[in-house]
Amino acid sequence: MNFRCVQCGHHIKSLYVQYSPGNIRLMKCQNCRAVADEYIECEIMILLIDLILHKAKAYRHLFYNMFDPKAMNFEGLMWKSTFGFLILDAYRISILLANSGDSASYPSLALLIWGCGKILLDAFVGNLLFISILLLGTRSLLNTSSKVSRYKSIWLAILASSYLKLFLIAMMVWEFPSSVIFIIDIFVLSSNTLALNVISESAMSKCLGVCLCAHAVKFLVSLAINIRLANLITL
Repeated sequence: MNFRCVQCGHHIKSLYVQYSPGNIRLMKCQNCRAVADEYIECEIMILLIDLILHKAKAYRHLFYNMFDPKAMNFEGLMWKSTFGFLILDAYRISILLANSGDSASYPSLALLIWGCGKILLDAFVGNLLFISILLLGTRSLLNTSSKVSRYKSIWLAILASSYLKLFLIAMMVWEFPSSVIFIIDIFVLSSNTLALNVISESAMSKCLGVCLCAHAVKFLVSLAINIRLANLITL
């Protein structure tokens, strides 16, 4: 397994030495001389807090040291994560659609059909262009490898770093203004940027540019779809 030091990202052979069950010694990185991965002895809650705080070492632990790619179903995890990502994004769109109130005068059945179609179209087209811009930008600006496995790793990192979308579920229980959704979007953008920086080992400014372009295209496409469908209603 390809382990990394969470402090500097240097490759290391092992994270710890086990003398007996429950008795381990954490290894130090030969590059920075720091403990390679202190998260091994930490509770999962500490990792979650550091992920929310956008600490690069927490993302390195998550992407390189936490799971064994050979032991898990990489393809299945990617498709399940993509499906969950689309579901959460569709729910985000449905909240914005419900708060807009543009179609409140339509019959309930027509409103349901129209709303579902609008949500599905927005989620599918917007995220298709989001993925395309993200991967194309990653290839051209970051000069990453063109291997399919490399793109899959980058996409899985983007999915994992979009965990803040889970806060949308709280809106099922408590009422929040729609502005909270855009705050979550900003946090997702910053988290995606840091994840891309960790997985691609490129400059932060380039990673920010790629993620910002992908999110901007997704937002503009969603806006264009809403305007176009609104014009169709008035015809």
